[in-house]
Amino acid sequence: MDAAWLEDFLALVDLGHFSRAAEQRCITQPAFSRRVRALEEWVGAPLFTRDALPVTLTPAGERFRPVAEETLRRLYQGREAAREAGRMAAETVRFASTQTLSVSFFPNWLRTVESFESVQGTIQLTAAHMAACEQMMLRGEAQFLLCHDHPSTTHMLAPDQFRSIHLGTDILLPVSVPRPDGTAPLFALPGRPDAPLPLLTYTGESGLGRILASARVLEQSEASVRPVFASHLTSVLVAMARDGRGLAWAPLSILGDDLERGRLVRAASAATDIPIEIRLYRPRARQSPAAERLWALVAGRDWDVPTPDAAEDPDSGA
Repeated sequence: MDAAWLEDFLALVDLGHFSRAAEQRCITQPAFSRRVRALEEWVGAPLFTRDALPVTLTPAGERFRPVAEETLRRLYQGREAAREAGRMAAETVRFASTQTLSVSFFPNWLRTVESFESVQGTIQLTAAHMAACEQMMLRGEAQFLLCHDHPSTTHMLAPDQFRSIHLGTDILLPVSVPRPDGTAPLFALPGRPDAPLPLLTYTGESGLGRILASARVLEQSEASVRPVFASHLTSVLVAMARDGRGLAWAPLSILGDDLERGRLVRAASAATDIPIEIRLYRPRARQSPAAERLWALVAGRDWDVPTPDAAEDPDSGA
């Protein structure tokens, strides 16, 4: 039995499609399918139903899932304990981050943290969509998770196992290219039932997609839209919006230049804006000394008050 088979199993549980799971695991779909079959042969029972998409767990798969999650968690915790016992010369602080924040927020935030005190050890950042980041935290592959959050949104990080702190705020707002005369958005909400607006939307594994769905802003504004494109990457949706393919919701922190230059404009009034938080999550269990030192450094700060360095930096993102 290979631990990678358990990772394959959980990736397929999360994504529901062999092709997507294989892509996330960075192997070909035939190789991925063979490894899933090998795990099922080792277990001695089919773990997935394959007669419809997305694939779902069989009763045997449902029983096996918590065992796989706990086994991987213990393996990674055991590996971490062994590394600590071996007194590794270089300690690594491992972050998981959604792709948007890994570019728009993390570099400037880390620079601000380092202005308080030198951060010891190596910083390792893995950027992925929210669903993958959650799994990294649940399996002990990352010590911290940087993500957007909203009161109406649920996630897999149970409060009795994880805690978090507030690092900042942002606004999720709809944008469109302007009309040729520049006076109004080409795709202006709410649209009309007889001519629904093309919507560039987030896929289900996206954290911002969850927030947009749970806030129900489309339903509350009685918008008439039709999805024409989906991605978990905000940068891709913004690029498609810039190309005139439809309207998209994106964080204000990454739209500033487009709005200032007029490449994109608001597609609706501020009533459709969704206030969102930027939060840093960690397990409640004690982490490595390097991770605990960093947490102690950031947990007691008021991150809504800019530091002098951040205020002077025109490229500071949040």
